[in-house]
Amino acid sequence: MDDTLERVILLDEQGQPCGAAPKHTVHHADTPLHLAFSCHVTDESGRVLMTRRSLAKKAWPGTWTNAFCGHPQPFEPVPDAVARRAEDELGLVIADLRLVLPDFRYRAVDASGVVENEVCPVYTARAVGAQVLDPEEAMDARWVEPHELAAALQAAPWAFSPWLVLQARELSAADGHITAAAWRREGER
Repeated sequence: MDDTLERVILLDEQGQPCGAAPKHTVHHADTPLHLAFSCHVTDESGRVLMTRRSLAKKAWPGTWTNAFCGHPQPFEPVPDAVARRAEDELGLVIADLRLVLPDFRYRAVDASGVVENEVCPVYTARAVGAQVLDPEEAMDARWVEPHELAAALQAAPWAFSPWLVLQARELSAADGHITAAAWRREGER
């Protein structure tokens, strides 16, 4: 979807919709609270898809992060937006979509001063087929073992997007210590 046509859903402090605005006007030094989503993708062998944000991104360019994030459009169900964004950004079909952190909310400031201020439900999904990156969105991708990703996030959280680090901590459910459990599917040990 063309960034000039894409809209974000603005939220009040209680997280309730209170309007919409063009996406290209929302992210700046005083970004209003808005609705987003984040998705962590695994493959059949349980590896986690990491992407490196395009250098063209307004915030956190070139930073390694989870598979993809995005914004639902007004009146678009969030699961539909997740599937749409997986295909738009990564050329990826996803299956087994599951909401894992329904109330995740964060605010972070990029080195450039751009603020992310989002209520951002977090999903997990399984990849069906290979990814084909949109270079405007992601400049690189890697499949990594969950324990290697957990170790990297613990050792060097500053090298990754802040939302990835915060989400991994919450998904690990281990007193803030990031573990491979963050990316295990239900029923896996």
